[in-house]
Amino acid sequence: MKKTSIGGSAIFEGLMMIGPENAAIAVRKPDGEIIVEKRELPKKSKLTKVPVIRGVVSFFKQMVLSTKAIMFSVKFIEIESENGNVSPDGTSSNSLKDSAVYLSLLISLSFSVGLFILLPNVMAGLLNFNKNTYSGVIYYNIFEGIIKIGLFFGYLALASKARDIERIWEYHGAEHKTINCYESGEELTVQNVMKFTTKNPRCGTSYMFLVILISILFFSFLGWYAIWLNVVIRLLLIPVVAGISYEVFRYSGKSSSRLARIISMPGLLFQVFTTKEPDETQVEVAITAFNNVTVADIKADEF
Repeated sequence: MKKTSIGGSAIFEGLMMIGPENAAIAVRKPDGEIIVEKRELPKKSKLTKVPVIRGVVSFFKQMVLSTKAIMFSVKFIEIESENGNVSPDGTSSNSLKDSAVYLSLLISLSFSVGLFILLPNVMAGLLNFNKNTYSGVIYYNIFEGIIKIGLFFGYLALASKARDIERIWEYHGAEHKTINCYESGEELTVQNVMKFTTKNPRCGTSYMFLVILISILFFSFLGWYAIWLNVVIRLLLIPVVAGISYEVFRYSGKSSSRLARIISMPGLLFQVFTTKEPDETQVEVAITAFNNVTVADIKADEF
C-alpha cells in the first residue's frame, strides 16, 4: 500500500479531486462528454503547520473549494440543458461571484451548527439529570451525542430519497474506489477501479463522525449549565473540537496501526449511508479528475 494526500468530494454529475498542487473538477455533460476544470490551490500559510489550528484552516478551505465545485457543476448542467451550449471554459458570463460562494457557505455552516450542535444540546437539556455530579454531566453529553447521531442519520435518510443525492453518493463511491486503486499500486483503469471497495478511512464522513464522538468526550469535562451558556460554550469551542478531531483523523488516515484501524472503523461503517456502488461511466469521471491532480512525487505527510 502507498499513501496519497489526494482526496475529493462528490458533486452533481461529477466530482472534485484535490491534490498537492491543484484541484480538478470533472463533470459529465448531458451529451456524455467529460469536462474538466483545473484550479490552483491557495498557497499554504504557516498556520497549516500548527497542530489543531491547521485542522480548522483545512476544513474551511475544503468547504470553500467544495462549495465552488458544486456551484460550478449545478450551473453547468443547467446551462447545458436549457441553452444547449456552454462557454469555452465551462462557465457562463454571469458566473457567481466569490461573495455569493461565501454567503452560501455561511448559510450551510449556520444550518449545520444549528441542526447538529445547538439543537441536540437544547433537546438533551430537557432531560432531568443531576448537573452537579460528574455522572450527570456524562449522561447529558451521552444523550446529546445520541441525538446528534440520530439527527445525522435522519438527515441522510431523507436526503437519500432524492435521486440527485443518490447519484452524488455513487460518485462518492467512485472517488473512494479510484483512490483505493491508486494506493494499491494498480493501474487506474475502469476495470481495475471497479474491483475496489467504496469505503475509505480518509472520508469526510469519517471526520464528521469523529467530531461527534470527540465532542461527547470533550464537553463531558466542561460541565453542564443553563441552555444559553451551553450554547455559547459550544459555539466558542467548535474550532477546538474540529481541530482536535482533524489531528485524530489525520493520524488514522496516515497510519496502518491497529489503533488507527479501530479509530477508522465507526466512520467506515457510517459510509454505508454516504457511498453507493457507481457504474463504469461514473468511475471514468473519477479517474479523469484524479489524473488531473497527480504529480511526480506525492507524499503522504502532505495530508
